[in-house]
Amino acid sequence: MIKRHFFLIAAGVLLALMVLAVVLRMAFAGDEKAGGPGGPGGGRGQTVSEAVVAQRPFSDQIRVLGVARGRRSVNITSSTSELITRVLFTDGQRVAAGTPLVQLQAREEDAGVGEARAQVDQARSMYNRYKTLSDRGFASPMMVEQYETELATAQAALAAAQARQGDRTIRAPFAGVLGLSTVTAGTLVNPGGIIATLDDIDVVRVDFPIPERYLSVLRPGVPITATIDAYGDETFNGRIALIDTRVNEQTRSVTARAEIPNPGGRIRPGMAVRVAVQQGQRTSVAAPEAAVQYEGEGAFVYRIARGENGSTAQRVEVEAGAVEGGFVEILSGLNAGDRIVASGLNRIQPNAPIRVAGAGGQRGGARQGAAAAPQGAAR
Repeated sequence: MIKRHFFLIAAGVLLALMVLAVVLRMAFAGDEKAGGPGGPGGGRGQTVSEAVVAQRPFSDQIRVLGVARGRRSVNITSSTSELITRVLFTDGQRVAAGTPLVQLQAREEDAGVGEARAQVDQARSMYNRYKTLSDRGFASPMMVEQYETELATAQAALAAAQARQGDRTIRAPFAGVLGLSTVTAGTLVNPGGIIATLDDIDVVRVDFPIPERYLSVLRPGVPITATIDAYGDETFNGRIALIDTRVNEQTRSVTARAEIPNPGGRIRPGMAVRVAVQQGQRTSVAAPEAAVQYEGEGAFVYRIARGENGSTAQRVEVEAGAVEGGFVEILSGLNAGDRIVASGLNRIQPNAPIRVAGAGGQRGGARQGAAAAPQGAAR
């Protein structure tokens, strides 16, 4: 019994010593990793990458949302209730102005034209007969004038009958592209019923509201750029064609109309268009967008401060401006040339030691990237 207790106590002590050894090993391993070589001045702390704050051009833009419309758009309808006898177009067809689209049943109109032609022929025959008799002195000029009037009346009646017959053929009012249609021969159309849609989309118009405070800087001819969700970041260029004469009293905005060339008809009427109106350019201090953290209504970055014992991350409150091309305009809080933490921000505490990954070449690359970044959209 005594030996059994002795072995149990010895096993427990041995187990405790093993647990203690593991804990001490992990602790020393952590200290060794934090204090290992490679960081400035011993370089203990979180490993981060750096970026150099530099001057960068930013664009002043007005950003608004508009809707694309065709330069001319119309719903093709009938003015009467009638059956369609022929459909003369196909869906999606490009047509010229005056192209026949559908023919409506016109039996009464055709009969009216025939009757009017017969009356014209009779009136012309009577007029020619009495004109000849008058020339020979066997008829009075008054009779000639009477039959001449009857001939003119019959000709006018024929023109009216032909016009009624022509109304039974519905034509394209302007050149454009036809949309989808569901009518066929035998379809009964009613007044106002849509037979087809017709859009002139070689140039699209975009109407969008502009705050009245910008009226002094906007005028017809000012260039605009537009983006559409369906085409990602691709931009379409156009110009302001017209600015409305009235300001909306409720919204204090005025409607501007831009025209955008649309080769290939890629922009469709009804699409939402994000319009950016250029106002000019300026140069400001910029930081990479990933380096700027937001907290409430404010923003901050971690500036890298070098000391005798290595580098530390100093939290600096900044005033952020426009976001453009992956960079944030810094209105105050940083100066050109400041080194800031670009990545590895998730576990940094203010004034905590950090290690900057890479050598001076990486810092130079960051500086070059900040200076040569492409221009994009502004606020």
